[in-house]
Parts: sequence; C-alpha cells; structure tokens
Amino acid sequence: MGMGADLGTSVRDALDGAVTAIGAAGCQTPRLDAEVLLADILGVDRARLLTDRELTVAGPAVRAFQNAVRRRAVEREPVAYITGRRGFRHIELRVDRRALIPRPETELLVEVALALPRGARVLDVGTGSGAVALALAQERPDLHVSGSDVDGDALALARANGERLGLPVRWLRANLLDGVPDELDAVLANPPYVAVGEQAVLAPEILRHEPSRALFAGADGLDTIRALLAQLAARERVRLVALEIGAGQGEEVARLMRDAGFATIRGERDLAGIERVVVGERGSQ
Repeated sequence: MGMGADLGTSVRDALDGAVTAIGAAGCQTPRLDAEVLLADILGVDRARLLTDRELTVAGPAVRAFQNAVRRRAVEREPVAYITGRRGFRHIELRVDRRALIPRPETELLVEVALALPRGARVLDVGTGSGAVALALAQERPDLHVSGSDVDGDALALARANGERLGLPVRWLRANLLDGVPDELDAVLANPPYVAVGEQAVLAPEILRHEPSRALFAGADGLDTIRALLAQLAARERVRLVALEIGAGQGEEVARLMRDAGFATIRGERDLAGIERVVVGERGSQ
C-alpha cells in the first residue's frame, strides 16, 4: 500500500469500536454482528476478515461501516436486513423488510419434507422470502414445489429469489388455501403464531423492522393455524402437514390437527429443545 493520506483503520480497531457500540445498545451478539457487517462491506468472508493482516477499512468503507453500525446499534435493525442476505440450508436468500428473516429453526420444515415420496406435490404456505420452498426444491428436485403468500410484495421477493437461484418453484398469490388447486400431497407453513398480547416481550429488531402481519395471529397466536387446519380438514388428498409453532403451542396444535383428520402426530424440537414443528399425517384409507 502506498503512503497515501488515508491508510485507513485496522480491521481489529474498526471491529473493536463497533462491538462496543453494538453491545452497549443491548444486542445479543455484538462481535458476530460487527464481523458480518464489516465482511459484507469489504466484500470478503468472515474467515479472511480475521486472518488477513493486510486488510484495512479505508475510503468509502469507513462511512459505510459507520452507517451499518448505526443502523444496528441505534435503530436495532437486523443484520440480515442491513446486508440484504441470509443463508438458509444450502442456499443464500436476498431478504428485506417485505418478509420475515428466515430462522435456523424453520429449516426443520425442510427436513420433515425431505422424507416425502418421489414426485409429491408440496405447498409452502406463507412463503415470505421463499426460503422453505426454495431450499426444498434445491434438495429434492423430484418434488413439485409451490410457494404461496397473501402479500404481493413478499411474493415478488420470493419470485426474485427463485429466479436468481434458478429453482423451479411455482408461486401463487393466495390467502392460505383459498383458490389453491386441490392437487397437494403435503402442506408446510411457518405461519404467524405470536399472540397479540406478547408484543411487549419481542425484541426491538423484530417489532420495529419485521412485517407484523407475518408475526401476529390473534389473542392466543393460533388464529392462522386454526384457519389453515379448518381448510385442510376438507382436503383429504393432503397426507402430511408440518407447521412451525411457538413455544408451548404444541398440545393445542396437535388437537387441532386431529380434529382436521390427521391421525399420526409428532413434534420436532429445535436446537434449544423447544417443540418447534408439529407434523400431522393422515392414516391410510
């Protein structure tokens, strides 16, 4: 590097300052957040960020990093919205405020669907960024995968992700199963499941930045799940349903599934040991 006026700041110093600011704001993972943001701005992966002694933060990157840290610390904006990207299973998705940020626990829905028979027709209801539908299409190209959302903006994001990844998912604008063709073998959903009264306990990242319509579902958080299972009761072709749920909702969701005609029901736990996905299968007829 020449002896120009702007030698920049070392990566370590830039990170230390950012970690202090992000930590002081009450964020849970300040070092990880700072590293992901700086790696994104410098166009390198985190491993290189931490091992390449030659890297500095100079020129336009200084202002860009300051701005990213301010968005994270002051506005409590989620890292994935700042970088515009989020990894999910084996794919990387573009994400923005049109849809929820895909969570690691939602990968359980994909894992459940990997066991479906060859050529099954699967719908990801409330697809958001398209995460579940696209990950499944990538890992099981033999399946016929569709994704639906009631929100046109979210669906546009999902469609753009599908085009960028080159994955053949069919996108449908629909409120749950209204108007969806009766050809489905399996339905997956990460529906809104937060009770309206629980707004106060949600992190500011979620409350201020993520779309509320994708989070809240009535007084007990089960309004959307109730409506979906009521529709599934009349669709006997659907042999399997898998729903992501909130902590403590498993028993009630299992009861609703039984009422809808799903005889065999099991829960799948996430890495924190919380029952996170409930799976229902119809008995053989």
